[in-house]
Amino acid sequence: MNETAEKSDSSEAIGADGSLLIVEDDAPFLKRLARAMESRGFKVETAESVAEGVAKAKARPPKYAVVDLRLADGSGLDVIETIRSRRDDSQVIVLTGYGNIATAVTAVKLGAIDYLAKPADADEVYAALTRRSGEKVEPPENPMSADRVRWEHIQRVYEMCDRNVSETARRLNMHRRTLQRILAKRAPK
Repeated sequence: MNETAEKSDSSEAIGADGSLLIVEDDAPFLKRLARAMESRGFKVETAESVAEGVAKAKARPPKYAVVDLRLADGSGLDVIETIRSRRDDSQVIVLTGYGNIATAVTAVKLGAIDYLAKPADADEVYAALTRRSGEKVEPPENPMSADRVRWEHIQRVYEMCDRNVSETARRLNMHRRTLQRILAKRAPK
């Protein structure tokens, strides 16, 4: 397939409005992803914080967005909420190294269409953004490890407690500092 045909296919998948907001605090990754998405036909804007992402979403709500869950100044869920409150047809995906079921459910309830764990490459991000509604994603080949199941349970209780560490520790019958250490780590594989 030649370059013109590829761009035509890309434009068709994206549609007339190719505005894309990428909110990510890892600057090198942000630059690489922005370049890759521009080469696929998106009109990319970037933000490196929740405040900057919310401001850009309010000024020009994008059709597409890729939002990191944990940013230096807060939760990417706030950016998703802002985008979805301003534009109903936006397609937002969450990209994070701290993935768990509870935050995935919260992100979907706020309007995200997909949830990708880092390290995700540009092809995975593009596929998630341009996936048609009703199109199914293949289930993973390997089941979750016991450590991952424990992590997911802790995260679910943490979200149920509105991210209150003390209340979560009480419900899990766990010392608060132990819980804080667990929450500060990345999810096990």
